[in-house]
Amino acid sequence: MELEELEEQEPVSPNGLYFSSNVISLSVLAVWEIEIPINPEFQTISLLKNVFLPISPRFSSIMVENNGKKEWKRVEVKLEDHVKTPTFPSGLSLESYDKYFDDYISKLLTERFPQGKPLWEIHIINYPTSNAAANIIFKFHHALGDGYSLMGALISSMQRADNPSLPLTFPSRQRSQINKENFVTKTFSGFCNTISDLWSGTLKTMNGDVLTPIRSGNDAIEFLPATVSTMTFSLDQIKSIKDKLGVTVNDVLAGMIFFGTRLYMQEMNQSSSEADCTAMVLLNTRIMGDYVSIEEMIKPNSKTPWGNRFTFMHVPIPKLTQLSNALDFIWNTHKIIKRKRNSLAAYFNSRMLEIVHKFGSHEACGKYIHRTVKNTSMLMSNLIGPVEQMSLANHPIKGLYFVVGGGPLGFEVTMVSYMGKVRVAFKMEKGVIDPQKLKSCMENALQMILNDSHEHICPSSTTI
Repeated sequence: MELEELEEQEPVSPNGLYFSSNVISLSVLAVWEIEIPINPEFQTISLLKNVFLPISPRFSSIMVENNGKKEWKRVEVKLEDHVKTPTFPSGLSLESYDKYFDDYISKLLTERFPQGKPLWEIHIINYPTSNAAANIIFKFHHALGDGYSLMGALISSMQRADNPSLPLTFPSRQRSQINKENFVTKTFSGFCNTISDLWSGTLKTMNGDVLTPIRSGNDAIEFLPATVSTMTFSLDQIKSIKDKLGVTVNDVLAGMIFFGTRLYMQEMNQSSSEADCTAMVLLNTRIMGDYVSIEEMIKPNSKTPWGNRFTFMHVPIPKLTQLSNALDFIWNTHKIIKRKRNSLAAYFNSRMLEIVHKFGSHEACGKYIHRTVKNTSMLMSNLIGPVEQMSLANHPIKGLYFVVGGGPLGFEVTMVSYMGKVRVAFKMEKGVIDPQKLKSCMENALQMILNDSHEHICPSSTTI
């Protein structure tokens, strides 16, 4: 039932239009691993009504078309339609419940949202797995917002497990001083980098990466079964490598994943170690700091606004044959990303979509995004989570991770920090990538990096 319109309906943002086209429809799944079984008195509907819905009007809105333009229209939400509680057989082993859970999340990743209802769902899986006593899966359409917005929304409904009266805190993002380049040199190199990146990005969108053990090239991958597997790394361990090499946490994580990916490719097919492969790395375009309140996000001219505020850059995955040791993957990744950041290609990628939208349509933009994503080998995205343990209605959150559904890509890597650890989730095309071998290669990559870093002399300055 539509609510009385007391205010003007909000137009759907351009990125929201692109991600809800006929060609591509993206969703974000956030998995909350619960430390204890969910209590029968768990007041799901009450929590949704009193805590979740007030967070954002988007959660009470549907997408409608008005004079050829899509807008968000407030409606009365039937909360029972958005809460899913699957039933599995009772008395099974943890391994069996793992299989049921994996199949369930694989199905969620391929299903599109029904029309005529707000674009979110909550799935309560009150069965134990190897990782948790129960799981809650929040599924959002990407048109509602990006990872920063949606994570901020979820965190705003949580409390600190140790002391609910205290706010959650987040890892420091402050950078130390680094040597400054000459302005003219930096400007000239930035211009050259931009031209080079735009050209290589255009070629990548047109031609795509070659087929390898991580890229099948199959059509309609977004509708094929996927496997989700996760790994947990110590944030202190990652920071110790960062400090010794004088790079960033993101450099270490990206370099480790690139290294582990190449080790996996080599193990599966020796010749693929020479293949040109590209990662699409997503970038937040906000002026970043800690998560802010939802009230702050929705203020006019907010520095951290709600919505889809990100762009992307193509990053070539270093080859094993080009580098002499494990640390070279970190340094090489650091140099590539630093060079990419000294480029306006990511900015022009966003402007290109605006031009296509203006002179074409949001469907044309959807096709462009679909082709660009499909022609790369992997996608990488990361978020920052709280330092302290969270709790939802007195149910402590043991761990969390997120994955993206609906993308035409067979290998996606998402990362989130939480309670001093980094959780890495791998979404893989089922039957194409071997999850156990991939995880083994990632473990080997980290161990080799750690071994080499112990022999490395600390630099005089570091960044975070």
